[in-house]
Amino acid sequence: MYFNHYFVCMKNAYNLTRCLFLFGLILLLDACSKKDQTTTIIVQPPSGGLTISPPTGFGFYVVGYFPSYRDPAAITDQKFRMCNVVNYAFANITATGGLTVANPTVLTAVASKAKANGAKVFISISGIAADFKSMATTSTGRNAFVKNIMQIVRLYGMDGVDVDWEFPRTDDGTDITYAAFMKELSDSCHTGAKYYLSAAITAGKYSGAVRDAINSNLWTNNTVDFFNIMAYDDFNTTVPFKHHSDLALAQTCLNYWVNTRGMPASKAVLGIPAYGRPSGITQTGTVLTYNSITSGSGSAMSDSAVVSAGGFTNYTIYYNGIPTVKLKAKLAQSMGNGIMMWEKGQDRNDGLSLLKAVCDTIGRVY
Repeated sequence: MYFNHYFVCMKNAYNLTRCLFLFGLILLLDACSKKDQTTTIIVQPPSGGLTISPPTGFGFYVVGYFPSYRDPAAITDQKFRMCNVVNYAFANITATGGLTVANPTVLTAVASKAKANGAKVFISISGIAADFKSMATTSTGRNAFVKNIMQIVRLYGMDGVDVDWEFPRTDDGTDITYAAFMKELSDSCHTGAKYYLSAAITAGKYSGAVRDAINSNLWTNNTVDFFNIMAYDDFNTTVPFKHHSDLALAQTCLNYWVNTRGMPASKAVLGIPAYGRPSGITQTGTVLTYNSITSGSGSAMSDSAVVSAGGFTNYTIYYNGIPTVKLKAKLAQSMGNGIMMWEKGQDRNDGLSLLKAVCDTIGRVY
């Protein structure tokens, strides 16, 4: 009887322990279930950890184009320090969608001299509009061309790319393919926030297929980091006394792109010319550099001069002198975020330099 009582007690104790264990297990599982309901799922970044985003901006842009036919040794170090961006012009698109760099040895020298003086160097992409159109028509063509561009960027140690497609249009569909091409190029440049992307665009004075081809997605989606607005070459070979790049044109251009179209002021760079054009006559042989005009009969304090060139004598040429360039620099400060010059080799290297006038106006140390 004692044994049976002992056995019953032990059995009851075992059952109690088992019940307690099962009860505890149920509580644990219930707690884990509730915990799982509030746990945040962490999504891992893409392979390699690279994101696509624009690089950090670097203040007021002072952009100077440097064409392949200029001698880098003829431009002083101080003139290089006046710019924080030097656009090498050009790498040209080919008829088959390839890319060729004009005078690679000059590019190497320009890149070295610019970087030694604190400027970033972009490769500017240009060429015939028909070749751009052909390249951008298909995704295969765009992809191959973007790869060609990025190969050049890495080979020459560039800091960014400038696209000078003159011009995509709404009446031939290139406004759509231009936007697609720029997006693909932007993604490649902005991977890891490594390279900048700028674009040279039409002045914006005249409505139509060219102006309307620049889609606002290019800035609302941060596709392009800044735009070089070509506020010059508004000339006429049959109408005399017309300035091709006066202050009024600069005001019109910035007002259109920033105020009418909504381009962020931080992305708007006002273009200025370092050359002069006549009006009412041919432009062949009659267009002169600011340096040659002011080294002859023209004054750096004026916007026009009477000159002789290209078989024409005593005709009026229109250019930007120092007072106008200073006003444009102030305008760019108030409505935009930069000044661009075409091109550095046309400017003077002394105290009458237009780039010097820009830097003195905006307070840039050089």
